Amino acid sequence: MTIHSRPSWKTWLEGAIVPIVLIALWQAVVSLGWVNPKVLPSPAAVVVRWWQYLMPMEAYDPATMSRVKWWFSGEMLGDAAGSLYRVVVGFVLGTVLALPLGLAMGAMPRVLRLMSPLMQVLRPIPPIAYIPLSILWFGLGNPPAVFLIVIGAFFPVLMNTIAGVLAVDGIYLRAARNLGASRLTIFRRVILPAATPYILAGMRIGIGTSFIVVIVSEMIAVNNGLGFRILEAREYFWSDKIIAGMLTIGLIGLAIDIAMNKTNTYLLRWHRGLEQ
Repeated sequence: MTIHSRPSWKTWLEGAIVPIVLIALWQAVVSLGWVNPKVLPSPAAVVVRWWQYLMPMEAYDPATMSRVKWWFSGEMLGDAAGSLYRVVVGFVLGTVLALPLGLAMGAMPRVLRLMSPLMQVLRPIPPIAYIPLSILWFGLGNPPAVFLIVIGAFFPVLMNTIAGVLAVDGIYLRAARNLGASRLTIFRRVILPAATPYILAGMRIGIGTSFIVVIVSEMIAVNNGLGFRILEAREYFWSDKIIAGMLTIGLIGLAIDIAMNKTNTYLLRWHRGLEQ
């Protein structure tokens, strides 16, 4: 069965209505002088600063006609690359640790009984609470940031994996046993495919959590990245650069979520009844 959907451009147009209205109201409020532009700069000022943050450029000094470095910093690409590197490393490590443990806890009642109390105690602790320990254990730089991201990604993947395995319909398990399937075959051909939608949902949540944690960790433990740059802008009261950094985080997060959603749709086309 083929699922028909509305054209993607119509969906994008509808989704753009509310942001456009909010930006117009924002611009009107600043233009009418209702707020201090130092506190809340106009959208136009934010776009200019965002472009300056993105693109390194050169120009000519009109007095000497010599080539000089312009005031465009070009920091964004380096900051974004640093943040993405930490997110990818931490997310991969967290997922690699969580998947086998979650599968074991879901498929083996004894492992679930042994590990569940510890996991339930650790799970409510936010990754931010580990910041002092991460600095004591790993110092400054990438290691403490990656450690915090691993924690942020670990529990969403773990809990969704456990839920996915436990949610497998017992009818399928009994049918497989009656047909003489071994435990390994049941796990590989029944449990794992049935739990895959839950696992992918946990990974999607985990990558989002990782991106939140990396911004916080960069404000404390490292000297580059989007989080560090936002904190630096606060020190100098550059509100436009703060919002430009937030805009960059939102755009990257949106791109990551779209990529994860498309990947999930492709991998689960058999589950959702989609045709290639």
